[in-house]
Amino acid sequence: MKKIMILLSIFLLFSCKSKTTESKKNTKTEIENEEDYVDILGIFDRDELIYDPHAKWFKENYDNYQIDEPTAKKIQPLIKDIEITIFMGTWCSDSRRDSPAFFKLMDFLNVKNKKLKLIAMSLEKNTPDSLEKGLEIYNIPTFIFKKDGKEINRIVEFPIETLEKDIFNILSGEDYKNAYADF
Repeated sequence: MKKIMILLSIFLLFSCKSKTTESKKNTKTEIENEEDYVDILGIFDRDELIYDPHAKWFKENYDNYQIDEPTAKKIQPLIKDIEITIFMGTWCSDSRRDSPAFFKLMDFLNVKNKKLKLIAMSLEKNTPDSLEKGLEIYNIPTFIFKKDGKEINRIVEFPIETLEKDIFNILSGEDYKNAYADF
């Protein structure tokens, strides 16, 4: 089984040809396959996720996410002075699941997009401008919560309880550890 997984990983890495195109704010890599899918790389605007080729998975996961409103309402007063940096990959199934849910929660909380910094990573988990350097980004999505420019905590790859409960625990100062905190 291990050999099959290694071979599959190698196949996926080398089966896609890439070429670079410029966007006004970031760099994109075109993946030439059946669908001519284009992954986003680098700093980007949230609006880029509502257009093809990302629109289908983004809209579906955004619409299907059910917000835990009682917990979300407890987050409301705690999030006003918080900045959040999100490292994700438009190719990543965890990012495709959790980033639309995160944005739906931010919309519910009326968090302005200017408080969110979005950074899309490659399969190798890097960015064209090495924006991940020194931040220990090994799994995505990674949601980094900052107050006064200093990291207070992060959610890595998936919430421990739920997105709302994890964010509440982080912002209320509870003893929160992400899934990889002890590694």
